[in-house]
Amino acid sequence: MVIDYESLIANISDGLYIVDNDRRIVYWNKAAERITGFTFAEVVNSHCWDNILIHVDGDGNRLCHGMCPLAATIRDGGFRDAEIYLHHKDGHRVPVWTRVTPLRDAHGTIVGGAELFTDLSNRNAITLKIQELETLSLLDSLTQLANRRYAEMELKGRLAEMERLGLSFGVLLIDIDHFKRFNDTYGHAVGDLALKTVAKTLASTARPFDFFGRWGGEEFVGIIRHVDRVRLATVGKRVCALVENTKVKSGTFVLNVTVSIGAALAAPSDSIESLLKKADDLLYRSKRRGRNCLTLDQAVEE
Repeated sequence: MVIDYESLIANISDGLYIVDNDRRIVYWNKAAERITGFTFAEVVNSHCWDNILIHVDGDGNRLCHGMCPLAATIRDGGFRDAEIYLHHKDGHRVPVWTRVTPLRDAHGTIVGGAELFTDLSNRNAITLKIQELETLSLLDSLTQLANRRYAEMELKGRLAEMERLGLSFGVLLIDIDHFKRFNDTYGHAVGDLALKTVAKTLASTARPFDFFGRWGGEEFVGIIRHVDRVRLATVGKRVCALVENTKVKSGTFVLNVTVSIGAALAAPSDSIESLLKKADDLLYRSKRRGRNCLTLDQAVEE
């Protein structure tokens, strides 16, 4: 039996790229193109640290210019795996699970490395959710997130769940910093693109049981289940860091975008209105603190 290994590797569902010892990309399969948006021609012969994938960890730390898992594996020959967030060509972040292995020649000398990465953004589930929301007229047409009506229904359900079962949750009220400047300086089309780019990052990095929707204007709301204050702060900081590492691209424009967040843990006495009022007050404290930060209703955000 003759097996066409080259065709098999090219068409596997996971992304795969191979680098030499200088981390120059020499191979890039079709799944890597699909997951990242970058074609083989756009990346081959470039280096993985050339601001293409711009890997970051869950805290927003950039990995490509330090001892990233791939560089460490080339150095010591060890196998590594990690959950990271890569940069999609469109600008948003994509969560992936990576497995890194060294490549050796016939004499056992390390000559490069290979990274296999699996898309964790659960695109099929997201597609089904979009179809469901479209049917119920609960989808925001611009960002493809749930709209305010659906978010209010979700909040009502979580408060009822807390009363009935004692299950905790928190709210993140998220506002794009200096959004008026996007519109006034670059036009409403770029402002819309900023909204869509942030929405994609929120949707692709959410846990399966969390919720993100568009609250209105440049504001988004996150409903984060099964958290205490410390965990809510962790999730909010991650959102800040990942959005900060998101790029808004339009023609020759490559713009940075950041968000300010107010984070409030729901109390048994809360209504939708009181919970959102707490989160809104905290959001404006983040604005006053200089933006691109999270403020929580207890002092654990520092």
